[in-house]
Amino acid sequence: MSTHRALPLGLAGALVLVAIAYPLTAGATRDGVTWAIVLLGSAVSVAHAWASRGRRAGLGVLVLVPAVAVGFEAIGLATGVPYGRYTYGSGLGPTLLGVPFLVPLAWLMLAWPSWVLGRRLAAPVRPGRRPAVRVLVSAALFAGWDVVLDPQMVQAGYWAWAHPRPGLPGIGTVPLTNLGGWLLAGVVLMSLLERLVERTAAPDRPRIGDAAPLLALGWMTLGGALAHAGWLGLPGSAAWGAALAVPVLAALAVQHRPAARIHDRLSR
Repeated sequence: MSTHRALPLGLAGALVLVAIAYPLTAGATRDGVTWAIVLLGSAVSVAHAWASRGRRAGLGVLVLVPAVAVGFEAIGLATGVPYGRYTYGSGLGPTLLGVPFLVPLAWLMLAWPSWVLGRRLAAPVRPGRRPAVRVLVSAALFAGWDVVLDPQMVQAGYWAWAHPRPGLPGIGTVPLTNLGGWLLAGVVLMSLLERLVERTAAPDRPRIGDAAPLLALGWMTLGGALAHAGWLGLPGSAAWGAALAVPVLAALAVQHRPAARIHDRLSR
C-alpha cells in the first residue's frame, strides 16, 4: 500500500480506537480523549484531501474550513444567529474571537468526510444538476453529523443552550435552530469547498479511494450511536446516529468497485 493511501487510513484507524475510549473515561481524561479525537479527525481530512487532490487542495481545506468555522461561530456567539443562543463552557481551552480552538478543528473533522460522501451520493444525478445536489447533500450530511455530536458535547459541559426547546424528537438539550444553522453553514461551506477543489485539485493524483474519510464518518455516527445508547444515556441521539449511518455504510459497501470506474464517475 502506498504512503499516500496508508497515512489517511492509519489516522482513521487511530481515530476509531481513540473514539472507543471516550465513553469509558471521565473528567480530565475524557477531555483529553475529546481533543485526541478532534485532532485525529482533522488530520484525516487534511491528509486525505492532500493525498487525493494534491498539496494545494490539502492546504486549502486546512485554511478554509477553520476560517469559515470561526466566522460563523463568532457571529453565533455575538448574535444568536443562525444557531440560537448558546455559551461555551470553560473546559475547551484557549479561544479566538470567543471561539475555542477545538471548535474549528471539529468543523474540519466533519466537513471533508461530508463533502466526500456527498460527491459519492450525488454521482448518479444528471451532470447539469450534480454540483448543486452535491452541495445540498454534503450540507445535509454535515448538519446530520452534528445531530449526533451536539447532545454528547452538551452532556460533557462543553456548551449549553439558552433555549434548547423545541428540539428534534428524542433530543431535549439542543434546539431545532441549531440544525437550521448547521444547514445554512453547511451550504455556504460546501459551496466554498466545491470551488476550492475545482481550482486547486491536481489532475495527476493517485486514485486512493475514500475509505479513510468514510470510515471516520461512519464510525463517528454508528459508533457514536452505540456509545450514546450503551454508555452515555442518550437514546434519542443514538437513534438518529443509527439512521444517519445508513448512507455512510452504503457508500463503504461499494468501496470494492474498481477505482477507475468510481474516479471517472465522480470527476464528470
